Amino acid sequence: MSFDYDLFVIGGGSGGVRAARVAAGEAGARVALAEEDRYGGTCVIRGCVPKKLMVFASEYSGMVEDARAYGWDVAPGAFDWGAFRGKLHGELDRLEGVYRGILKTNGVETFDQRARLSDPHTVELADGTTRTARHILIATGGRPGLPGLPGDEFAMTSNDIFHMDSLPKSVLIVGGGYIACEFAGILNGLGVETTQYYRGAQILRGFDEEARGLICEEMCNNGIDVHLGTTVIDMVRDGDAVRVKATNGTERSFDKVLLATGRVPNSDDLGLEALGVELGRKGQIVVDEYSQTAVPSIYAIGDVTDRMNLTPVAIREGMAFVRTVFEGKPTPVDHDLIPTAIFTQPEFGTVGLSEEEAREIEPVEIYSTSFRPMQTSFADRPNRVLMKLVVSKASRKVLGCHIVAPGAGEMIQLAGIAVKMGATKEDFDRTVAVHPTMSEEIVTMRNPVRTA
Repeated sequence: MSFDYDLFVIGGGSGGVRAARVAAGEAGARVALAEEDRYGGTCVIRGCVPKKLMVFASEYSGMVEDARAYGWDVAPGAFDWGAFRGKLHGELDRLEGVYRGILKTNGVETFDQRARLSDPHTVELADGTTRTARHILIATGGRPGLPGLPGDEFAMTSNDIFHMDSLPKSVLIVGGGYIACEFAGILNGLGVETTQYYRGAQILRGFDEEARGLICEEMCNNGIDVHLGTTVIDMVRDGDAVRVKATNGTERSFDKVLLATGRVPNSDDLGLEALGVELGRKGQIVVDEYSQTAVPSIYAIGDVTDRMNLTPVAIREGMAFVRTVFEGKPTPVDHDLIPTAIFTQPEFGTVGLSEEEAREIEPVEIYSTSFRPMQTSFADRPNRVLMKLVVSKASRKVLGCHIVAPGAGEMIQLAGIAVKMGATKEDFDRTVAVHPTMSEEIVTMRNPVRTA
């Protein structure tokens, strides 16, 4: 049977674009891609990139105070949201153009419309036309999920925050995951009175407890009003604001409410289940280690599979897919020991096992230190940082590294190489410190603070 294409990709985010580009440009495949929204996906358009630019913007308020402590005669000014937003959208437009250009340069045919599957080798486009392909790759990503709270139609999600006409004077953020905590820091830094409700006992569930405890403490010190063990009972419109009744007994009005209570895979109405593609409880596409579904011609990568929802992972999965399917080199995706950064304020970099995870597996030693770094200590700010290693007693391997500090994302990228290579605590000890830096503490901690 002849097909229109060797590969049809549904989804123009980082993973889908990478797979399409490499399959066409390096493997010589005939490739098409359909995207119903903007090219670049969550990361470029409504996630990592605009969020990180907002983090940068929000950090300047503190820099002015620090500069005065260092002798600079500067005064704080007002933040111009309109000017920033215009430049932000311009940058996102530029990046989308880059993604479109990459596909065009590599000979990928694109369709700016929704696509769904009508059989294992046929894609039906929104205009009613169909295309056939030997292989179909689904890379449709995810979206913010609404928790179903009474009145949640009056709230916004992370998709909306980059498009606000003006900055609110007050905001309530509901959720305790990394998205909620990142935007709490951003909006607080931009001068918005920021309150955060989270139903759990501590923010950033699933991460190292010592690290998440310090992050929460620092967020509170920075002026964020964090309420743990608290969630929303009801939300109603109150003029231009939203009136919120909470389980902590309060009833307050906020200019905006941001719901950041989790994300769900974009697997709806793709025709998958009718073809025998298995979906998980959250709607994620179930795949094997080669990203193949139960239907041999259909593969899926990225957030729609809900394996490790990170942009670089989706890109790796896309590359592994091409190696497996088009280059005859079966390549499973390695999801072990992936370093990641959370752009809270302070920033959090982590790789490997938390202390809690590690001690459930084997006896461990914990090396940990928390201190006021030189830069902020001189400015008489109370902010603290954390450097932490989780070490196997038996093998001496560093099982986990956790850093809470400005620039932690940059540090953990390099520490992640060592942990991935299987470095031992003694390897860290043999490494000469770079002085004076915060990260030198990673190689100067000689004695464990506890064993478990």
